[in-house]
Amino acid sequence: MRQSQTAPEYFDEGALIRVLTAEPLDRMLDYKAPEGGCHLGAFVEVPLGPRKVIGVVWGAGKGDWDIKKVRAAYRVLDAAPMRLEMRDFLRRSADYTLTPMNAMLRLATRAPGLGDPPSMRKIYRRGPSEPERMTDARQKVLNTLAEYGDLSFRLKELAELAGVTTSVVKGLVEQGAVAEEDSPRDLPFPRLDPSLPSKELTEDQATASAYLADAVQSGNYGTTLLRGVTGSGKTEVYLEAVAAALRAGRQALVLLPEIALTAEFLKRVQERFGHRPAEWHSGATMTERRRIWRMIGQGQAQLVIGARSALFLPYQNLGLIVVDEEHDTSYKQEEGVLYNARDMAVLRASICGAHVVLASATPSLESWANAESGKYKRLELTSRFGPAVMPTMKTIDMRDAKLPANRWVSEVLKSEVQKRIDAGEQAMLFINRRGYAPITLCRACGHQVGCDDCDARMVEHRFQNRLVCHQCGETKEMPTKCPSCDAEGRMAPVGPGVERLGEEAAELFPDARIATLSSDMYGSARALKAEIEAIAAGGADIVIGTQLVAKGHNFPNLTLVGVIDADLGLQGSDLRAAERTFQLMRQVAGRAGRAEKPGTAMLQTYQPEHPVIRSILEADEEGFWRAQAAERKAAGVPPYGRMAGIIVSGTDLPQVFDLANHLARMDGPLRAVGAQIFGPAPAPIARVRGRHRVRMLVKADKTVALQGALSRWAAQVKLKGDVKLAIDIDPQNFY
Repeated sequence: MRQSQTAPEYFDEGALIRVLTAEPLDRMLDYKAPEGGCHLGAFVEVPLGPRKVIGVVWGAGKGDWDIKKVRAAYRVLDAAPMRLEMRDFLRRSADYTLTPMNAMLRLATRAPGLGDPPSMRKIYRRGPSEPERMTDARQKVLNTLAEYGDLSFRLKELAELAGVTTSVVKGLVEQGAVAEEDSPRDLPFPRLDPSLPSKELTEDQATASAYLADAVQSGNYGTTLLRGVTGSGKTEVYLEAVAAALRAGRQALVLLPEIALTAEFLKRVQERFGHRPAEWHSGATMTERRRIWRMIGQGQAQLVIGARSALFLPYQNLGLIVVDEEHDTSYKQEEGVLYNARDMAVLRASICGAHVVLASATPSLESWANAESGKYKRLELTSRFGPAVMPTMKTIDMRDAKLPANRWVSEVLKSEVQKRIDAGEQAMLFINRRGYAPITLCRACGHQVGCDDCDARMVEHRFQNRLVCHQCGETKEMPTKCPSCDAEGRMAPVGPGVERLGEEAAELFPDARIATLSSDMYGSARALKAEIEAIAAGGADIVIGTQLVAKGHNFPNLTLVGVIDADLGLQGSDLRAAERTFQLMRQVAGRAGRAEKPGTAMLQTYQPEHPVIRSILEADEEGFWRAQAAERKAAGVPPYGRMAGIIVSGTDLPQVFDLANHLARMDGPLRAVGAQIFGPAPAPIARVRGRHRVRMLVKADKTVALQGALSRWAAQVKLKGDVKLAIDIDPQNFY
């Protein structure tokens, strides 16, 4: 797939061209250049069987096909050609992740209507009037428009989102409740002004921002780890780096782990630069996605705030990539193309001469190790901004709590929460479990309700009155009798989730305003964002949440964080269990005391003497990282070794195991480079979505060229039936 250095930049009409499509093919296809010719990298519409598909001109055709049978491309699309650096990025990402090129192209073309010519279109937004007569259907349309603010919609898109027919929308247009406007399909984004005044910076912040501004203006690749305690103003520092990129006429990308929830961040960006940036995430409308994709390619979008997939947008002149909360596990794509956005950000920046900022209060061990070795520059922000100070950390030994079986908030924590409510402050109760209860059990026979398609227990979600499988998303009605022994009225929830904790809080604090934050309790990300804004403005006394609340939110009046089951994440065999528990606890504790009032974090634990819990309390971060590094180095695992997860899956278990065993026996290509293979063995969750899963683990020295060996190893077998083989380079999960 490597592009020839001598490939022509332009192909005359009828010349043979090689086209990469996003279709599941194992090769590129030869076509004749369309009428008028085409440039290298052009987006073209080509025939594939009876269909028309979109592809990219990747080079000159091979000519190994009967020239008379080669079909001509239909036309060149009205889109900026894919730049050489983008093609190089896709190729190198494919090589690193062992992903077919067609799948990489699919990532880079996730915008609807790319083949549509520029034209006017009808768009719909909230009108000035109210309907004469309100109906349920009309209310749904108005609620949808209110939920998305001032965004515009196509007719069909608005109707589908509201769950109504298009005639309902047209009826509201006639009454002036919905405005119908003619608009160009794709409008440029307003120009951002980097000269607007920034917030006053501390000495640490000013030093860090000056370094980053110089690094961006140099136009050379580099990576900086920006480590700052929670509330230290990392955002203000890297926004100055964004300003430097804009002044240099280059584009900037800021990746966030929960893009749809960061209303406060977007407000801050608007204050700093005068306008809102482009937002690329699952909450954006199809109309907006097309516009963003096109405007980025034309250089008409200077700043993109995005989820991990924003890395694959067609930037014209990318000068800065910021990965905020770079340690967050959501940056790893676990289905389809298995890539880590943090690593791919570094790769993309190295290709286009951009600077990367990895920002976190609790960096990943990988980034910490790279900074220690001198590969990354390291900048430190050691104190909170203004009068705020880091919270006091305490443990509550649950072995002495003597709580009843249906209670999880200790008396000590209850008393502390009540003090905060009495003082007019906010408290947070945190538990890292969604739903009401993780297990639904029959008290007569002991049966635990599991998913029909997965080897996993179903989680009760009382808010929805359903059982939900967190592996595949399947749901069931709450059973009234045991599916195994038919006993009536003996089904009982076991263990706490965030909803159950909310129920307990309502009993303990009947007069308090309680807000429960969990991603599955709101109809959309925008509704959740609105709730977070209301909490920050003082709309709740007690906030109950999952790890969603640990991701950079700022609640100025929150002075207490109580963690339920602080040692939950220390169980299991994940090599990053200690690291992730440390990160999560430090992050969630950091929500307390971010303004003038001091904060306290209290961790309920059954293992207060555990080394990780001790490290959290003592705030000895460097000591913790050094201890973790020593353990990983001794074991030869990332970041001091290389690892790949191999998953063989299919509906026929014997067939899956036969293939896995066959692969394990044919490990010559792996042994040749000094790699070891462990397994095969059933995966911890051995069946997901009806497919049986068998895992293997490949381990090698850090210097080993593992991808090439894995490719040669996997090429020894031909997959039959519905059996699939997935290779995960540097796996983050081992289920």
